[in-house]
Amino acid sequence: MKTTMERVMESICIIAAILCVIYGVIVCVNGSGTGFYIVWLFLAGAFLVLAWLIHSGTWMRLPQALRCVVLVLTGIGLAAFVFVEGLIVSHMAETTDADLDYVIILGAQVREDGPSVVLRYRLDRAVEYLEAHPDTICILSGGQGSNEPFSEAEGMAEYLKEKGIAAKRLMLEAESLTTAENIQNCKKLLPQGASVGIITNDFHMFRALQIAGKQGLPDAVGITAGSARSFLPNNMLREFFAEIKFLLLSVIHP
Repeated sequence: MKTTMERVMESICIIAAILCVIYGVIVCVNGSGTGFYIVWLFLAGAFLVLAWLIHSGTWMRLPQALRCVVLVLTGIGLAAFVFVEGLIVSHMAETTDADLDYVIILGAQVREDGPSVVLRYRLDRAVEYLEAHPDTICILSGGQGSNEPFSEAEGMAEYLKEKGIAAKRLMLEAESLTTAENIQNCKKLLPQGASVGIITNDFHMFRALQIAGKQGLPDAVGITAGSARSFLPNNMLREFFAEIKFLLLSVIHP
């Protein structure tokens, strides 16, 4: 007979699985711009497997040493997740009122009908800054992905011009496909000693500034754009894995 704790844990796992499926479907249907919604379905599967292990009594029949190892690894994973997410949150309000020489807008998906939701937040924040600082030049960084009709830089330029930003204030970098390439390629366009800001969404700012520092722009400042709250859990989870990847690659290629 299962204990009360086992029944509670089984119920929690089932509820968590259902919520993951529902949220994954919502992200997919509303078009977040990536296929990361699949991770939510994998998480749902993991919760269902755990629920089955508890329900069938298999979990308690496993060797105690193995159960301890699983619990310790799970605890370490959760601690790492909380730590990284805390760092991400700590940079979600980065901004400046300084008159910068250049600002870089990091690209995101563009479609036939215009920028994706994520990218519109970045562009609208850029419009606010550029209107307040008329001497600042804006570098639009982003190449053409396999699911995009044209380069992200071109799509951003059209949007900003429609919002009243003069074409002469816009520089296009249309080759990069990753954040690291964004910053690496944009650095080549900057004069020596120029002050620079990076415009990206709140959930992306921590890693963007990390990459800027590694790419030789340690003095770059963040100008944070908002993001859709409904997609925030998806974006925060995605950034966790992206940060782990960045750290691993930094160890391999310091």
